[in-house]
Amino acid sequence: MPNLVPLRTASRALPAIVMAADHDARERFLEFFASNIRNHHTRRAYLTAVQDFLDWCEAAGVGSFRAVRPLHVAAWVEQQSQTHKAPTAKLRLAAIRHLFDWLVNGQVVPLNPAASVRGPQRGQPQGGGPQRGEPQRGQPQRGQPQRGQPQQSDNHRNCLWRYKLK
Repeated sequence: MPNLVPLRTASRALPAIVMAADHDARERFLEFFASNIRNHHTRRAYLTAVQDFLDWCEAAGVGSFRAVRPLHVAAWVEQQSQTHKAPTAKLRLAAIRHLFDWLVNGQVVPLNPAASVRGPQRGQPQGGGPQRGEPQRGQPQRGQPQRGQPQQSDNHRNCLWRYKLK
């Protein structure tokens, strides 16, 4: 049976923050990958994201799970959004949120520091919207019927207009 949780990937041990934690916290960390995530593709993606985040935390001087703050998560997400596309950065943030939710439920940490951090925006870049007076994409222009509405004749519009005035 293949290992559910690779303790060593490419001759790497567990991150220093995990190794510095007490036995219950280490066990809860491993349970997150072994019992909470069933799909092996998701498990691999989450493991990559979590290892990257914890390595970043170690380089930033964060020594334990309890010392991680929303500011740390936000700075890491900002770095991820500079080096990865928005969907990848959002998936990585989801992995961190999910891990800390698991650790909160196991009473390893009191609060989830990733819960309040927003992911990068996806879609149209800032300032790329329609110019003043231009209809937005997908919106009917003035006087055009919306999809699914019958065409109204001028007489019908005039009758409605007169009725509203009375």
